[in-house]
Amino acid sequence: MIKNVVHDPAALTQPAAPATKQDLAVATDLLDTLKANADRCVGMGANMIGSNKAVIVVQMGPFAIPMFNPKITKKAGAYQTQEGCLSLAGERPTTRYHQITVQFQDRQFNWQTQAFTDFTAQIIQHEIDHCHGILI
Repeated sequence: MIKNVVHDPAALTQPAAPATKQDLAVATDLLDTLKANADRCVGMGANMIGSNKAVIVVQMGPFAIPMFNPKITKKAGAYQTQEGCLSLAGERPTTRYHQITVQFQDRQFNWQTQAFTDFTAQIIQHEIDHCHGILI
């Protein structure tokens, strides 16, 4: 279901609770909302649709991938960039990394470990920040 996007910084700065199998619908809502905003958004965290759970979705080429309880385990190649967010007006400076390794649970709640680079890595870092209540 397409959800309204949360714009309240107080709600967006709350750290997320761990996701469980009962939160599969949150991922579906995130995917639907991401698709509805595809012209201006490439990733979303669950707090952006009012669910304080550690769930993100990331557009990777033609596919949008949900990740439950994602955690960055390695990062390399720091750089400075400007980012926007569907929940906030304007752009802000932030530090990101060109290469990251992420542990996350897939839709079956099996643990995965995967490396990402460049723009996909940047999206994932932004969305994991949402899980920690960090706003750019």
